[in-house]
Amino acid sequence: MDESSKELVEDSEVSKDPPSSKSDGAQLTPEELVAKSIAPVKRDFLRPPPVRASSTDGNKDDASESKAVPSNLLKEKKSKRQLKRERRQEQKSPLHICPEIAKTGNVSSCPYNNNCRFSHDLEAFKAQKPADLEGNCPFMSDEGPCPYGLACRFSGTHKDGVPDGTSKKKNSEMNGLKKDVQKLLWKNKMRFPKADAKLKLLGLMGHINSKKKMLDEKEEDVQTVSNGSHANDENCCGEGASDSIDKVEHSPKVPEEDDVDGVLETDELRPLKKAKPVIDEYCCSGEEGVNVMEEDFGKICTQTEPETTTDNILAEPDISLKLHPREKKLIDFRGKLYLAPLTTVGNLPFRRVCKVLGADVTCGEMAMCTNLLQGQASEWALLRRHSSEDLFGVQICGAYPDTVSRTVELIDRECTVDFIDINMGCPIDIVVNKGAGSSLLTKPMRMKNIIQAASGTVDKPVTVKVRTGYFEGRNRIDSLIEDIGHWGASAVTIHGRSRQQRYSKLADWEYIYQCARKAPVALQVLGNGDISSYLDWNKHKSDCPELSTCMLARGALIKPWIFTEIKEQRHWDIGSGERLNILKDYVHFGLEHWGSDSKGVETTRHFLLEWLSYTYRYIPVGLLDVIPQRLNWRPPSYFGRDDLETLMASDSAADWVRISEILLGKVPDGFKFAPKHKSNAYDRAENG
Repeated sequence: MDESSKELVEDSEVSKDPPSSKSDGAQLTPEELVAKSIAPVKRDFLRPPPVRASSTDGNKDDASESKAVPSNLLKEKKSKRQLKRERRQEQKSPLHICPEIAKTGNVSSCPYNNNCRFSHDLEAFKAQKPADLEGNCPFMSDEGPCPYGLACRFSGTHKDGVPDGTSKKKNSEMNGLKKDVQKLLWKNKMRFPKADAKLKLLGLMGHINSKKKMLDEKEEDVQTVSNGSHANDENCCGEGASDSIDKVEHSPKVPEEDDVDGVLETDELRPLKKAKPVIDEYCCSGEEGVNVMEEDFGKICTQTEPETTTDNILAEPDISLKLHPREKKLIDFRGKLYLAPLTTVGNLPFRRVCKVLGADVTCGEMAMCTNLLQGQASEWALLRRHSSEDLFGVQICGAYPDTVSRTVELIDRECTVDFIDINMGCPIDIVVNKGAGSSLLTKPMRMKNIIQAASGTVDKPVTVKVRTGYFEGRNRIDSLIEDIGHWGASAVTIHGRSRQQRYSKLADWEYIYQCARKAPVALQVLGNGDISSYLDWNKHKSDCPELSTCMLARGALIKPWIFTEIKEQRHWDIGSGERLNILKDYVHFGLEHWGSDSKGVETTRHFLLEWLSYTYRYIPVGLLDVIPQRLNWRPPSYFGRDDLETLMASDSAADWVRISEILLGKVPDGFKFAPKHKSNAYDRAENG
């Protein structure tokens, strides 16, 4: 560990007081501690909780305690208007240098000149730019210069000085959102012939027939006006006409009988809009985005009647020529180490770390179908894949068959994935209230329609992730498991908890076994919940041979080397230096993914801190009286075997920030952080 690291460790808030025999749990036997879900740390390493002037972890559930948290660790809630004002002010700052000028070092290189929204004051940027970070530029090994040029926080290590901007960095990531596709999605002009044909075959298009007739009548009125005496009126044939159509297209859909409270967000309805007739537009337009649909519309460009075109688009090909679900290309999950899709922390750099440590299957973070169909770049970023992810899937979440099937077709067309997973178990309120996630567990017919529509639209395997049920004590997946296989799913992952339960109790693996034994042969069943060591993995696999594999989630967040432990069948007593090297790899991957400029560095820092809010819960094997560690154990205050290990065991967000400063330099002035997920908050009902 370098000198700066040692100084930060020594300056941490971790107390150096000797262990006290009166500290919590010190007089209890290891067995008694385990019964109370307290980690049985060896007495030689125990210490009383550190005394701080004020609570600094920023993650207490008690509102009264959270008031004492220093302001630099709490996120201040701001309105959208305030955030927009701050962004505009930031853009005017000399530090917000134009990317083109940063790449080339030439002020005249920007094609927008004075109309550019970024700063062109190169000298002011150089004067105010923060000092370079220690280490080398993450893009040094790529062909060509660093894509961030002078804005790179490692610009002093660039070999060729100021780049000329003619070369491009070697990108090992895929599944980016193309601009022409995004424009089609924005304008609602993207066509989904396969999905619509399948929906029509299943009889799931009837509820929007009335909307189609209304749109057709509106379009005829617009065409009549545009060809009449007001043809030169901008409000009739220009923006005003399209705006009037958009108002009709955005009309809310009639809720189905089983909708939650009979009301749904309008975002869930947008994919059901019917765009204007596109025959002339796609035949005559010179836009690049039209190429996306050439194959689908090549045979119908000579048609002139809108109704005929719709019928041809939705026509179902000969059913005898379509692949049966069992004849599709399947993925054999048996025995493979599957990293679960993890919200916020399961980003591409984290998945790369897990791949290095032995993960076989990776899956992107859950993406909402409505956001993908609207062309939101932030949502499409969740679909990105690294070349090292040789077996990769994406997870989507939607409430209706049409949104899900169209999203599946779009992903199949635009992305390179091996399988598509549909989340039907997400417990988050904002998702459930829209009728998606765990809400679908109360609507088996909706589940059936979604799975049938999605699996019938694409040839790639479609998998499903569920919980045991919506309400505690009312499990229902065992009664649906056979149907899920017949509906077209290739595999189903069962998280052994209900939606209502969340994480308040251990996962019910006996129920997972029961479902696996009931499943049809063609349906692979994966278990999920509370796997924290290779012994847990071995037990579940041996107790139920019908189980294809187990998915690892929180266990991988707390110790990503669990994949190595399972493959090597050992408890890895990993040292603090080895753990720091893993964090260094994450930072390197993060800078490659989010960028090596100031914005990329701080984004990497943010997600690193989110991950550290999980990793601090790991207790080294050499410090435990009983191994392996369980996920529901609360770690007491303890010393590590060295200062860095002690720092990594701290539950203080201030100490997590110190670790980030070891890897990414000092935090900027006014830095604030509070974990998005209260991963260090233990439910009292869980621990008696």
